[in-house]
Amino acid sequence: MVASWWPRAGLGILVHWTPASVPGWAPPYVPAAELPPAGRRSPLGWTPYAEWYENALRFPGSPVSAHHRATYGSRPYTAFAGDFNDALDQWDPTAWARDFRAAGARYAVLVTKHHDGFCLWPSEAANPHRAGWHTPRDVVGEFAEAVRAEGLRFGIHYSGGLDRTFDDRPIGTGADIVSAVPRGRYPAYAAAQLRELIRRHHPDILWNDIAWPGSRTDVQKIVEYYRFTVPHGVVNDRLLPRTPLRRTLSVPGARALYNNWERRTTARSEGFAPRRPPYYDFRTPQSARRAGPDPYEITRSIDHGFGYNRNSPPEAHLGRQALESLVRETAARGGNLLLNVGPRGEDAKIPAAQRLRLQWLAETAPELTRDGRVPGRRDDRPS
Repeated sequence: MVASWWPRAGLGILVHWTPASVPGWAPPYVPAAELPPAGRRSPLGWTPYAEWYENALRFPGSPVSAHHRATYGSRPYTAFAGDFNDALDQWDPTAWARDFRAAGARYAVLVTKHHDGFCLWPSEAANPHRAGWHTPRDVVGEFAEAVRAEGLRFGIHYSGGLDRTFDDRPIGTGADIVSAVPRGRYPAYAAAQLRELIRRHHPDILWNDIAWPGSRTDVQKIVEYYRFTVPHGVVNDRLLPRTPLRRTLSVPGARALYNNWERRTTARSEGFAPRRPPYYDFRTPQSARRAGPDPYEITRSIDHGFGYNRNSPPEAHLGRQALESLVRETAARGGNLLLNVGPRGEDAKIPAAQRLRLQWLAETAPELTRDGRVPGRRDDRPS
């Protein structure tokens, strides 16, 4: 049974903030049928997700590749980490946390490591392929302290399924994602990092992304360790253990069948909904309708991507009525909304268009909350 605080939470904020936030660029959303042939074959190389910038660079004909050549020449993606770390001097986590609380959020989840493998803390588990690929400061700890000081619960988002420092093949389709989950030394590395984050920060929410590189037993051990360390914590539904599907995709025609199945499933749900894993507390449909009786959290970006995208047009952003309706209707149906913000990499600021949406919610926060309490009051603080 999910922890008692979870059904009352209503609204959370997810933060995607990576070296990709420095270039902060992706093409506007285009329906799959309108993409060029190369884009239809490899839609993730043409995605409006700016946080996938490094992956899109691996497709020579992609819009990101053209933009990068014109803007940065031959500068490697890894160089953006220096810009990102320099901008930490301007970061004000307390200001972020206050904006989140004012908007009515009761929890905040930080992407601690995305698919590029860059860590927002100097991990004890050294990356064997890319030394120094992390922030010099413990950004995770600073973020946790700031949001908890404002009465919010704290969650960690960790990309367990992908890490391009361990497997850097271009990912163009859903079948490519399954194939790119790293093996070798990666499962032990990922487990060590996740345990380190749990031990250090006792996160109220354990939010894994994509999948898990280990077996069902490996997942069970991680969940048991988390529940022992954080008895009141909750686990999302993306700790999907390694399956024989990866080997199956090597069969001729299997990849096309898998990609067709994924497209049909996404269309039916109007978004992405993960497969049901063996261990979880709540479901995480992404921009999708709720399906089934389980506790759930709709994961939704403000525009068409999660990382900061300076190329995102105004019409791509949620309007005020749509945003307020989404919060109100999700709460009325008993679910939570995890609304994403993507701060800029060059100055650690939340873009004006995104801050405006938080301000809209702040103006109506008391009436949008599920039980009428204003987040941040003493009776709503984490235990």
